[in-house]
Amino acid sequence: MKRTVVSLLTAAALAAAFNQTVNASPRREPAKPASSSVLTVGATAVPHAELLNLVKPDLAAQGIDLKVVEFTDYVAPNSALIAGDLDANYFQHLPYLESNPEWKAALLPAFGVHVEPLGLYSKSAANAADLTDGAGIAIPNDPSNGGRALLLLQSKGFIALNPDAGLRATPLDITDNPKNFRFYELEAAQLPRSLGDVDAAVINGNYALEAGYNPAKDALLIEGADSPYVNYVVVKRGNENDPRIKALEAALCSQKVKDYIDKTWNGSVLAVF
Repeated sequence: MKRTVVSLLTAAALAAAFNQTVNASPRREPAKPASSSVLTVGATAVPHAELLNLVKPDLAAQGIDLKVVEFTDYVAPNSALIAGDLDANYFQHLPYLESNPEWKAALLPAFGVHVEPLGLYSKSAANAADLTDGAGIAIPNDPSNGGRALLLLQSKGFIALNPDAGLRATPLDITDNPKNFRFYELEAAQLPRSLGDVDAAVINGNYALEAGYNPAKDALLIEGADSPYVNYVVVKRGNENDPRIKALEAALCSQKVKDYIDKTWNGSVLAVF
């Protein structure tokens, strides 16, 4: 009986040793895909989200999974960035970013990509000179773009502004208005839809493009290529040197993107790199 027990124990030990040897032997594991780092960027649709989607494959080749979150207004993307829901946003120029003390304190422009010339549009007038006395003109209601709209009209001789108003002029700063234009301040995204209710509207380039307008052809008045309103990719302060942001900069400020901008928008969007 004792010999039987010993034999059984010996057999069990040999089996265990065999199993350990097999388990310890090298095995070929299936190759694992390269790790991916997610980069979430908020943007308005045109041209910002369109350009981000264009460079998705370039970032994916570097192991960066670019997630594009589209917004339809100008406030939410900065709020989401400050809250940590985004890694960056791409929709705004510097005067707009600096128009809000909270944004200015928490956020930083990482790099500039393009300019969208602001333009004056109308369904009733073929030329700006055709706007009648007392015409109603809609402009953006945020301080930076509202001032920008009035500066455009001043540059073409339609109004004069108090020189102390600067980039944030409002209709209250108009000192001369020969045609007695009436101004209506509306949310920027609503301006294209307002054209059925007013004589003309000064519309941001991205919203004009979304509405099917070609700013270079359809605008009665348009900013020149020397516009200081460059659109930036914006990040939280301290994150400007994040390798993912540097990779995004290289992808967006590339010849591929410049060629796409020139071919697609033909002067309605202007690359600045």
